[in-house]
Amino acid sequence: MVAKRDFRRIERFIWELPKGTRPDMRVPARMFADPELLDAAFRDRTVEQLINTTTLPGIVKYALAMPDFHQGYGFPIGGVAAMRTDTGVISPGGVGYDINCGVRLLASHLEQDEIAPYLQDLTAALYRSCPSGVGGKGRVRVSERELDELVTKGARWALKRGLARAEDLARTEEGGCMPGADPSQVSARAKQRGRPQVGSLGAGNHFLEIDVVEEVYDPGVADVFGLREGQVVVQIHCGSRGYGHQICDDYVKRLQSAVQKYGIKLPDRELVCASIDSPEGRAYYGAMACAVNYAFVNRQVLAMGVREAFEQVLAGKVKNFDLYQVYDVAH
Repeated sequence: MVAKRDFRRIERFIWELPKGTRPDMRVPARMFADPELLDAAFRDRTVEQLINTTTLPGIVKYALAMPDFHQGYGFPIGGVAAMRTDTGVISPGGVGYDINCGVRLLASHLEQDEIAPYLQDLTAALYRSCPSGVGGKGRVRVSERELDELVTKGARWALKRGLARAEDLARTEEGGCMPGADPSQVSARAKQRGRPQVGSLGAGNHFLEIDVVEEVYDPGVADVFGLREGQVVVQIHCGSRGYGHQICDDYVKRLQSAVQKYGIKLPDRELVCASIDSPEGRAYYGAMACAVNYAFVNRQVLAMGVREAFEQVLAGKVKNFDLYQVYDVAH
């Protein structure tokens, strides 16, 4: 059994488990952690899942665990692996159930004391404009045809409908649209779940919160992003809702047969996968890209809801209630 002593300290916060620690490892495993965080990795299946990830065909250089690591499905949450496009595989469990779960940061021109008298009203307005909860209905209703267009065009779909600003797309990963989306590879059940949820937060660890910048670690970078101490900002954390969850669930089941078909040896069936260039792999990629774009639109619509709430509550009470996007990125 692998223990903490098997890891080599490469740098202050980088620990490496050498290739060969377990015979089936194709590459080393690396974790970004301090000693206490590394201890925590042994309290669940994080280390085991990271080692399992090193066994996948076509993996390049390392299997990595970011500092937010914890037990996931197949891969650990926070796990990262690069695959060769010619010999590598694609794994729904590796991508995860909440495809393109990410965070959008909106920044204001306000200080904390300027909005303090209005926080209760702002909270109520945000609850009205940004639906949340298990199975919650979204701000936007779409037909199946409109949904297919939405997941193909991503944030451009929102821009065309007045639900985005051009600068929002410029400050979104992939410009808010991942290429290769193929709605024909998405099940009717996924579309049924996704249609009513566009512009909704969901539940679990998803959140929308008003924050204040307490400390700046790199003034140069903060200046580029327009951030300063004492500034009021808003974070939106959510993903692709039931649409992405259903796509993952569908392909975890569908790719079980691909593992047998292509003779892929796996240490854990949760790592079910297919060659990236196989028909099954291409089908999953096309569906997965749809969910990525759904999530970009979802956060975009919620961002406009946040802007509306700030305007409703703060117009005429503060000099500038506008919120500009700092960035939107999957995590």
